[in-house]
Amino acid sequence: MKLISTAATLFVCLAPLSASARSISFFDSAQAPIQLETFPVKGDNPLEYCSDPSGNILQIESVDLFPNPPLPGQTLLINASGNLSERVEEGAYVALEVKYGLITLIKQTADLCEQIKNVDLECPLEKGEMTLTKQVDLPSHIPPGKYNVHADVYTKDGKKITCLNAHNIEFKIRP
Repeated sequence: MKLISTAATLFVCLAPLSASARSISFFDSAQAPIQLETFPVKGDNPLEYCSDPSGNILQIESVDLFPNPPLPGQTLLINASGNLSERVEEGAYVALEVKYGLITLIKQTADLCEQIKNVDLECPLEKGEMTLTKQVDLPSHIPPGKYNVHADVYTKDGKKITCLNAHNIEFKIRP
């Protein structure tokens, strides 16, 4: 921890020096800031596609979370709908990363067909329309802070089913 604090302090101290040494002023620039294109998932949720989802096997129509943002110790209701353009079979997988601030809590690859049993689905997932309604009881001891989630989902052959991000999901201390 001490090393991280020292490195952060060093970076903060050196950044203004290196900028002024090159006579670059980012704050006085007349140029507009770069706007990265985002692809939000429709509905009341913090989800975004990682990139243009038009080529994904799963086309998500909407995802609604209640409450949004989720609250520790309460039940989270998830309503989602979408369309699979192909059948998803055993061997599909998800690469998941969960961060708490800058700290990686989870970085793993898991069997998609095993994981979807948690939402009362099972493989194979047939081509066509899908709906999902699930209640999840969140533990009351979720540490307060901001979480980021990244999930890449692929077929057994490595074709992209979807890729989703959820940025700055904030859990606060309950009153």
